[in-house]
Amino acid sequence: MSEHVETPSEEGRRNPHKVRLPGFINDEEIGLGDVVRRATSAVGIKPCGGCTERARRLNDWMVFSPQGSADS
Repeated sequence: MSEHVETPSEEGRRNPHKVRLPGFINDEEIGLGDVVRRATSAVGIKPCGGCTERARRLNDWMVFSPQGSADS
């Protein structure tokens, strides 16, 4: 269900873990940080100063993708 790519990307950073969630992700890939941001916004938690950095790091670490995406 998940795959881990060990090769670094062109920018020298590691590629994120990719987790396929068929039925939950319909259109395009979404990072873990964006999922957390949407969930906290939905329950009314306002973003703090570190939220953008946290979201970026989580997005770099893990990405959710639909079943059968082109790069999975």
